[in-house]
Amino acid sequence: MGITFFDNTKEFVFDFLHDNQSDIITLTGNGYMIQAFGKCFYYGYEFSENVPGSLRTEFIKYLKFTGGLKNNPDLTDFIKRAVDNLHKKVNLYDYDLVVMPESSSEVNDYTMRYIYRFAQPNLQEMQLVKALPSNIDFDIAAYEKQYLNKCLENGRPRYTEKQKEEVKKSIQDMLDDIHKKDYFTIAKDVKKSRFRPYIVRFLTFKTKADEELCAEIRKQNILIIDDVTTSGSTLNEILRTLRILNEDNKITIFSLIGRKDLMADSFV
Repeated sequence: MGITFFDNTKEFVFDFLHDNQSDIITLTGNGYMIQAFGKCFYYGYEFSENVPGSLRTEFIKYLKFTGGLKNNPDLTDFIKRAVDNLHKKVNLYDYDLVVMPESSSEVNDYTMRYIYRFAQPNLQEMQLVKALPSNIDFDIAAYEKQYLNKCLENGRPRYTEKQKEEVKKSIQDMLDDIHKKDYFTIAKDVKKSRFRPYIVRFLTFKTKADEELCAEIRKQNILIIDDVTTSGSTLNEILRTLRILNEDNKITIFSLIGRKDLMADSFV
C-alpha cells in the first residue's frame, strides 16, 4: 500500500491495495526492525527517498492534526495496518506495559486503543509529560567523559584545565537561560545543539503512581510508542527516564513513522 500526494488538489490519497511509483510513503517491509537507542526499534512506515522535507512535514501535520481520527477512516486504517504488522513481529500479547509521551495529537491515543485488541487484560498504560523548565539538567559527568577528558594520540589532554572551566561556564550559562524559558522554546533552541544529548530531564512521570509502578516492575516487557520519529530526541528522553528507575525490563520501541538511519550511538 502507499500514499500519493496530488499537488493540483493538495490532497493525500491512500491506496491500501496497490504500490505505485508516485507513492510518498509506504508500509515497511524487510527493514521493519532496526537497532536504535540500544533497543529493538520497529517502525510502521517510511518516506520514499525522493520526497522533499516540506512534503514530509505536510503529511506529518495532516496525520497528527487533521481534526479527528475517528472521522477519517483512511488515517485510522493507516494506524491499524502498522500495528497489525508490529503484532506479527513481536506478539503484543506478551507485553505488560505501554509507555508513551503526552501529545496534543490523537495518534498515540488511537494507537494505544488499537493495541488493546491484542494485549493482555492486565496491560497497563503510562504517559510521560513535559517537565518544568526548572527541572531540566545537564549530564556533565557524561560530557566530561566523552569530550572534556579525552586525550590526543600522543597522550596529552585535548583540553587544558582553563578550557574545561570555560566550557563548564558556558554550559551553566545555557542552563540558567533554559530555566527561564517555556518548554517549547527550549525544545526549539536545543534540538540541534551539540549539547542536546546531555540535556536531561525533559520528561517526567504524569503521576507519582506511574513512577512507583515503573520502579516496581522487573523483567517484564515494555512497549514504548510514539507517532513520528525524526531526531529521536523524544524516544531517547523516555528511555533515559525509565533507566533512572531500572534497566531490568525488555524494552521494544514502536514508531508509526520512523527512520532507518537512527543509530544507538547517536543518542545514548
